[in-house]
Amino acid sequence: MNPEIMSLEDDFARGRLDRREFFAKLTRIAGGAAAASAFLPLLENNYALAQVVAKDDPRLITESISYPVETGGMKAFLARTKGDGKRPAVVVIHENRGLNPHIEDVARRMALEGYLALAPDALSPLGGTPADPDAATPLIQKLDRSANIKNFVAAVAYLKTHPLSTGKVGCMGFCWGGGVTNQVAVNSPDLAAGVPFYGIQPAAEDVPKIKAALLLQYAGQDDRINAGIPAYEAALKKAGIEYTLYMYEGAGHAFFNDTSAARYNKEAAALAWQRTLAFFKDKLKT
Repeated sequence: MNPEIMSLEDDFARGRLDRREFFAKLTRIAGGAAAASAFLPLLENNYALAQVVAKDDPRLITESISYPVETGGMKAFLARTKGDGKRPAVVVIHENRGLNPHIEDVARRMALEGYLALAPDALSPLGGTPADPDAATPLIQKLDRSANIKNFVAAVAYLKTHPLSTGKVGCMGFCWGGGVTNQVAVNSPDLAAGVPFYGIQPAAEDVPKIKAALLLQYAGQDDRINAGIPAYEAALKKAGIEYTLYMYEGAGHAFFNDTSAARYNKEAAALAWQRTLAFFKDKLKT
């Protein structure tokens, strides 16, 4: 994929461009409206692909729940295998497109690995994730940052005391959710393990607050996010925080999202998933 087109799509996904501006610039780069239209299916998420684990998998119990936060209730998708035994728990945080079928599928995948998997909807305070994914991004930008972090810290507290949880809680997130995962690590002393995928790093002065072990997953072709790595690493080392960092060369931002034909990198995604499972097994199941 043309790097200029990928950069343009990144600006659109992050809400820096509206759809009209995005298509106008894509038309210029592609050389015409017809060519631009041909690119669109590659750039848009196809949620029909978000079925690694079927919605009706007979091994699972899934449900829409609400857990308590300061402002009331937070909507979320909860997945687990059948049975009443206790298991460690994982919070799964979505990208800036809200709680969509892809993230629900990731939660189901985690559930099949033996976790109580909770995928909160960050847009709950604004009525929940809209059906149109393009409408979610501007709504994400309207969220109160401090309140949003508290809502996800509350997810850790909810899982820690859940009757089906062992009390060991991890957190993973993607893109926008990767940045939120870093903030959960800063703000939740109850978090045992965090796996931010290509997420914005916390301020260096906040890093000493982190109690969780971290597995940091980055894409080689992701200059905006990667610019913050040196300062983050320096702060982690200075504070003595346990962390491992992996850089997936040749992969771009959002390489784990298998519903995006333009961004998905099968090899990098498979390796990152394998490393995530091994990390959570080590930190949450011991």
